[in-house]
Amino acid sequence: MGFLQYGRHGVRQIIRFRNASYDGVVVNPLLYASQGLRYNKKLQVILTTDIDKLGKAGDTVKVAPGYFRNHLMPKLLAVPNIDKFAYLLTEQRKIYQPTEEVKEDVTLVKESKEDMMKEYENAALRLDKAKLVLRRLIDVQKAKSRATKNDPLELRYPVTKEVLVAEVARQLCVNIAPENLHLPSPLSILGEYEVPLRLPRSIPLPEGKVNWSLKVKIRSK
Repeated sequence: MGFLQYGRHGVRQIIRFRNASYDGVVVNPLLYASQGLRYNKKLQVILTTDIDKLGKAGDTVKVAPGYFRNHLMPKLLAVPNIDKFAYLLTEQRKIYQPTEEVKEDVTLVKESKEDMMKEYENAALRLDKAKLVLRRLIDVQKAKSRATKNDPLELRYPVTKEVLVAEVARQLCVNIAPENLHLPSPLSILGEYEVPLRLPRSIPLPEGKVNWSLKVKIRSK
């Protein structure tokens, strides 16, 4: 029980730090704390308390993103498996259990380079095969002033890189950075687009493809 208390106290500190430091950031740092491309099939998390059939406090385990987001994280039962969380839990253990000898620290389990490359490839393929669908309001005034009904409908608010990054994370469970999208200007008209992707050259292209791209369809709300 003591571990649960200091584990939750540590998480609250990080949440306060997050709120003060990540204003305006699209990607939630508690669910994805590194930049780049990753397909979240499973998340590695550190348990802050004993959980039946999952592990003991301090253990690093893999769980589904939805289980972590909807159950473990709201109840402060686990934190993402990254350096700052592992360090904080270790320090909290020293503070809240000063009379107990700490025999082993919480360790960060790092993925091998091969595992990471496999995740990058899976994420790139998922982006290339999927279609991102967005529903947006149109500009009514400009729609009424069109010369003909066949003229394109303009959006009330253009779709920027940041909006696409957030939608990719929400719809496809893939985290990318704005720099991964080649979008010279925001998308301002209803229709279908194919946005080029700037991914590392180390990710091999499928046979017959020249470059990676993201299909986007914008519909009226």
